[in-house]
Amino acid sequence: MDRTLFNEEHDLFRAAFRQFVDKEIVPHHLQWETDGIVPRELFAKAGASGFLGMDVDEAYGGGGADEFTYNLIVGEEVQRSGTGGAGLGITLHNDICIPYFTSLATEEQKKRWLQGICSGELITAIAMTEPSIGSDLASMGTTAVRDGDSYIVNGSKTFITNGINADLIITAVKTDPTQRHKGMSLLVIERDMAGFERGRNLEKVGLHSQDTAELFFNDVRVPAANLIGEEGAGFAMMMQQLPQERLAIAVGAQAMMERGIELTLDYVRERKAFGQPIGQFQNSRFKLAECVTLAKVSRAFLDDCIVKHVEGVLSTAEASMAKYHITDLMSRVLDECVQLHGGYGYMEEYPISRLWVDGRVQRIYGCTNEIMKDIISRSLI
Repeated sequence: MDRTLFNEEHDLFRAAFRQFVDKEIVPHHLQWETDGIVPRELFAKAGASGFLGMDVDEAYGGGGADEFTYNLIVGEEVQRSGTGGAGLGITLHNDICIPYFTSLATEEQKKRWLQGICSGELITAIAMTEPSIGSDLASMGTTAVRDGDSYIVNGSKTFITNGINADLIITAVKTDPTQRHKGMSLLVIERDMAGFERGRNLEKVGLHSQDTAELFFNDVRVPAANLIGEEGAGFAMMMQQLPQERLAIAVGAQAMMERGIELTLDYVRERKAFGQPIGQFQNSRFKLAECVTLAKVSRAFLDDCIVKHVEGVLSTAEASMAKYHITDLMSRVLDECVQLHGGYGYMEEYPISRLWVDGRVQRIYGCTNEIMKDIISRSLI
């Protein structure tokens, strides 16, 4: 499909990042899967090469691109590499965490943190989910009580991507427990703050190289200067940022789906049964025709959403549609691709099996697809 989103500069950036992936990620990925974490040095190398904070103003150490398209390229390439791109934590750092600092932080906070965020010296995470709640953020139990020029934070979070590696954690807290949505605020909790402890690196079905952690806050004293935005505005600020997060998830899911189809086409051309390539059987051809058609249709919708997002007119409902539809479709298509691989599709050594397993969570994180349907339905009535 001829995509009109990109110009020559984008193409050069993609080629450079693809080289980075081939050199710095692909050869080491299986070891990171065993380790359950990527080394911090990966972020430093990505920052030094200009692959972090592409849309951050140059005055703060970023690329000054001022658009999402470069983030999109990074997201597509790490997923197409077959290395479980979401597990690397770079897309979360770029697509989800950085916008909180660029659009909501004070000038002092930008000067204090953005240089390190763009260089990879400071790794970011965002902590919303708690052990007793999922998508119902207003019911969170983590509290922040004002004490002079600080907040005292108590509570816990779970399923936090980059949770082990992170230096700066954007943490959703209740500054007014008597309120639901209007009682939520955002505090940046830093690596070495007393009373902040990391739990175990959680063992997951997929995305094994992603450090996904439990976090515990026991009377953590956080300077009021680490408050992002206004007290009590946390929920509104998170809702403001979620469309890009959901679009980024859709971008990754689309890339995984397209990569799965490519791998399957290569396989059915080579694998023989009953004296001929299995791609010659009518069932194989029809299944692939369905998968390719569905992927091309979803690509057209996704690229339209990306254009709208770059222009600042993508609605929350449309972002939710992209996340829900494309992650659901990805699961359906990758399942067909595994089936066409036969027994080999269930072997970990085959990339299609890792795509299939790693992709499943995308229907869950960024708020479940059931929540996406609720958001979409509320926009209709």
